[in-house]
Amino acid sequence: MSSSEQQREAGGEGEGSSSTTAITLAQSDDHHHHHQLSPPPQLSRYESQKRRDWNTFGQYLKNHKPPVPLPQCNYNHVFDFLRYLDQFGKTKVHLNGCVFFGQVEQVGPCTCPLKQAWGSLDALIGRLRAAYEENGGLQETNPFANSAIRIYLREVRDSQAKARGIPYKKKKKKRKIQINSSNNNEVNSS
Repeated sequence: MSSSEQQREAGGEGEGSSSTTAITLAQSDDHHHHHQLSPPPQLSRYESQKRRDWNTFGQYLKNHKPPVPLPQCNYNHVFDFLRYLDQFGKTKVHLNGCVFFGQVEQVGPCTCPLKQAWGSLDALIGRLRAAYEENGGLQETNPFANSAIRIYLREVRDSQAKARGIPYKKKKKKRKIQINSSNNNEVNSS
């Protein structure tokens, strides 16, 4: 190959083929890189939701007046975020003076607010607690793990259960019965 041909291919000097060669080289480079990149692994539903929740919380802090840098976030910001989310809730929580307060089924309309269900908030806090630490936050300063948040969630659970007439019962853990083989041998030998 002559030096003028090499220049045409590399630099594009010559008879109108320069733009075609440059485009062809760029396309082949792009095509080559696409084969080397593998698609990102598919995230589980939990991981996708955790990432979405984390991004939503980060956006909430940025929109806060004044904006709050993540390292300065504390449990009060988490409280504010949970209260902010109530406006998007779908669970009717009857107020103390409502005729449906404490009744399991609502048979007519009322003006009581819709709020986030306790179970949704509890799961959200669990995902955000994990995301905080995965994104460089220290376990000791995790605002989602603060005891005040646990108390708040317990109060939301109890008040929603009372307002909806659904007693909250903690599921009892099943105890595993362990059989100690050495004790059985002693009993059998006597």
